[in-house]
Amino acid sequence: MSDQHTDQHGGQFETLAIHAGQPADPATGAVVTPIYQVSTYKQDGVGGLRGGYEYSRSANPTRSALEANLAALEGGSRGLAFASGLAAEDCLLRTVLAPGDHVVIPNDAYGGTFRLFSRVVERWGVSWSVADTSDVQAVRDALRPQTRLIWVETPSNPLLGVSDIAALAGVARQAGVRLVVDNTFASPYLQQPLALGADVVVHSTTKYMGGHSDVVGGALVTSDATLGDELAYHQNAMGAVAGPFDAWLVMRGVKTLAVRMDRHSANAARVAEMLTSHPKVTHVLYPGLPEHPGHETAAKQMRSFGGMVSFRVAGGEEAAVEVCNRAELFTLGESLGGVESLIEHPGRMTHASAAGSALEVPADLVRLSVGIESADDLLADLTQALG
Repeated sequence: MSDQHTDQHGGQFETLAIHAGQPADPATGAVVTPIYQVSTYKQDGVGGLRGGYEYSRSANPTRSALEANLAALEGGSRGLAFASGLAAEDCLLRTVLAPGDHVVIPNDAYGGTFRLFSRVVERWGVSWSVADTSDVQAVRDALRPQTRLIWVETPSNPLLGVSDIAALAGVARQAGVRLVVDNTFASPYLQQPLALGADVVVHSTTKYMGGHSDVVGGALVTSDATLGDELAYHQNAMGAVAGPFDAWLVMRGVKTLAVRMDRHSANAARVAEMLTSHPKVTHVLYPGLPEHPGHETAAKQMRSFGGMVSFRVAGGEEAAVEVCNRAELFTLGESLGGVESLIEHPGRMTHASAAGSALEVPADLVRLSVGIESADDLLADLTQALG
C-alpha cells in the first residue's frame, strides 16, 4: 500500500496531526490552541487589524489553527472549516458552479449529498447525472460539454465502493473539469486525494476527524491557491463557518487520528472476516477483502482499509432491521467514525432520501461503523444480533 503521508514541509503525518498550525500560544505558552470564543476584535486604529482578525465569521484564531492543520494533513495549500460537511459541499458547489452547469455524481453517494444535488442545486439550474465511479470509462461516458465537476466518494457510503483517484484525475484533466473527492470514510491518514491528482477534498469532520461523536463540522482542502481564495471568499460571504469550540473539538480529535484509524481498521478487518463465514450473511462489503472488486485499487491508494463495513442479510429487509434492533454493543444510530461502534439500516436511515432513485441502497443492507472497543466483544455482539 502507498505511504504518501508527508506534507510539503516534510513532516510525518502523526507529527503534523499534533503540531501543524498549532504552535504554543505566544501569550501564555499553552500547548493546546485556546478556544477564542469571541465575535469581534479590537482594532489598532481604523483598518489596523491584529493578525488579520476583525470578526469571527471572517476569521477566528481557533478556526485558523484547524484550517492550517487540515491543509497540512491533506498536503494542500488551503484548508477551510465549516459548520457541517454539507455546508462545506454547499460552499464548494456555489463557488465553482453556475446555472447551466453539469456534475457527474456517484451511483452510491451519501444520501445527504444526493439530496443536496437533487433537491437544492438542481433548482438553481445545475444538472447532474449518475455514474459508477469505480468504472473509469463510465465516468468518461457521463461527461458532457457542460460538465464542470466529477464528484467521487471512495470508499463510498454505504456500499464501500472504491474509485481509482489517479485514473479519474486523468479523466478530469483531459476534459478540463475538476475532480472532487469526499475523503470522509478514509480520512487523510489512510488516503490523500490531492497527491493523487484531485482538485478538492471534502470532509465531514463530524466523523473520523472529530472521532468522538461530540461535534458536527465539515472541511474543504485544495492545492489550488486561486480556488482556495475563491472558496474562502464564499465561506465568508455565506457564513456557514465552524464555531471556535467546534473547531477546537475537531483539532483535539485529529491529534489521535492516526492511532484511532489503525485500531478502526484492525477491528473492521476482523469483523469483515467473521461476517464472510456467517450463514445469515449473503454478502460482505469491505475493501480489505481480497474478493472486493476494488481491493487492488484500495491497496494502491490507501494506507489501510478503514473502519466501515457493510453487509447484506439473508431474509431481506425485515431481517436486516432486526439485526440492527438486536445489537447491543453496536449502538443503533446514524453517523459514523466515532470511537464507539454504530450500526444502522441505510435504506431507512441515512439514505432514505435516495429511495426510488438510481442511488437507492439495497433493503437488506446493514452498515457498521466499527469502533475501537475490544474486537472480541464486537464479534460476540454481532454474532448474537445475527442470531
